[in-house]
Amino acid sequence: MGWMSDETGLDKCDANYVPLTPLSHLQRATTVFARHTALVYGDLRFDYRELHAQVSRLASALSQKAVVPGDVVATILPNVPAQVIAHFGVPACGAVLNTINTRLDVDTVSYIFGHGEAKVVLVDPQFLELAEAACAMLDTPPEIIEVADPVAGVAASGRHETYDALMATGDPGFAWIMPQDEWESLALNYTSGTTGRPKGVVYHHRGAYLMTMGTIITWRMVLHPTFMQIVPLFHCNGWNHAWMMPLIGGTLVCCRDITADAIYSAIAEEKVTHFGGAPIVLNMLVNAPETERRAFDHVVEVFTAGAPPAPATLAKIEALGFNVTQVYGLTETYGHVTECLWRAEWDDHEAEAKAAIKARQGVPFPMMEDITVMDSQMAQVPNDASAQGEIMIRGNSVMKGYYKNPKATTDAFEGGYFHSGDLAIQHEDSYIQIADRAKDIIISGGENISSVEVEGVLMGHEDVMLAAVVAKPDEKWGEVPCAFVELKEGASVDEAGLIAFSRQTLAGFKAPKRVVFQELPKTSTGKIQKFELRKVAQDIG
Repeated sequence: MGWMSDETGLDKCDANYVPLTPLSHLQRATTVFARHTALVYGDLRFDYRELHAQVSRLASALSQKAVVPGDVVATILPNVPAQVIAHFGVPACGAVLNTINTRLDVDTVSYIFGHGEAKVVLVDPQFLELAEAACAMLDTPPEIIEVADPVAGVAASGRHETYDALMATGDPGFAWIMPQDEWESLALNYTSGTTGRPKGVVYHHRGAYLMTMGTIITWRMVLHPTFMQIVPLFHCNGWNHAWMMPLIGGTLVCCRDITADAIYSAIAEEKVTHFGGAPIVLNMLVNAPETERRAFDHVVEVFTAGAPPAPATLAKIEALGFNVTQVYGLTETYGHVTECLWRAEWDDHEAEAKAAIKARQGVPFPMMEDITVMDSQMAQVPNDASAQGEIMIRGNSVMKGYYKNPKATTDAFEGGYFHSGDLAIQHEDSYIQIADRAKDIIISGGENISSVEVEGVLMGHEDVMLAAVVAKPDEKWGEVPCAFVELKEGASVDEAGLIAFSRQTLAGFKAPKRVVFQELPKTSTGKIQKFELRKVAQDIG
């Protein structure tokens, strides 16, 4: 007994206890990988020593603007170097980083500025009018710093202090303000908020540090990968990948505009080895014209998340030289926390069976304690690939809570788990597979229909680029499936043809009763905005 008491002399001290923070990764990389390329954007190249100096300049410059530990510094930026630098430079002066979705409306951005109480905001000129209009709605708006992008030909307006001028005031030898407690807040990320105001999700240094460690194990990474930042850095801080790169001396390739041409070119020219992206990115690569493709002779490892990818898409992209791992997570979990860890016994399966397995969300990342599926009473559902429940999450990479919203935090953590709101089944081997978001389940004549299942079938048609299925009101059945479909160029299939195609696989009541051909509304991360489609479906006869 007494092992934990101070009397034994076994207490924490500076020699044996240092708060965990991703800032430590860059501090170490500055020495260990000093001359290795850290950051690439067009012709711009920073090695790790240069990146560290840039980060120090930003931290110093912000401190001179009276940004003190605990203050919030926001950004409205695409995936450009300043956004990567801010991921280290903002916390290096003790502040909390608030990366804001560039596709939000003025009212929502103004709400985030006010709710988070940002003191400074770094803004790309492309989004300057958005930021200015949002600031105009506030009594105490953040100070705007304009971040020009000469690589993309985006010039500053001249209406605000520029990022270059700000950085010129910074000291490259600035002593970073490291966290005294690893529970200190690192980042503030707002949920998409399709209904009501978005909630402010707070990350701590410990969770981000362990996320970087767990990701490297899961992705089987070795030293010096070349990673392309396709996931927006305003989305779960780009799944924490920018914080991870210095840990293994990786090279991060910035990508402002997500196109098949940009991705294929970076793979061919920069030898990109890893990237993450939503299924829509995989779809873009599969369906890219030959003129946008580039040959490469190495396997590119891909994390995909955001929605279950269609098995047909997975089967096609692997033939192009990409090895796809399905992962799953939420803003509240720093990004991905489960993976479809591949097993050797699946190697001999047919391609279609392999793709079906790869569409599972899988098992917990190493830094997570428990991720499982529970019923409404928080009891484990049977692992029979049939019983549905809610994905429940417990572990170190779960948020501190919702900023200034104790009730929502308490509700989200009821019973000692984070409640995801995602419905899933569990297979006999414990692998989780999403059935649907609770709000996306279609209840037709008392029968539950998974929109994901119907979408997967439609995506198997050779003419279909994208498909989304939502509920349409029906006098007889209450609700029936309504499909919204984007067709490939030159496609000829019609509504009757797609319904007949789906009936070859699906039970009659699951097949869509209507098919609407249109471009699907998407978020900046490529998720299809089903709430918009539900509005349309309400008025379809």
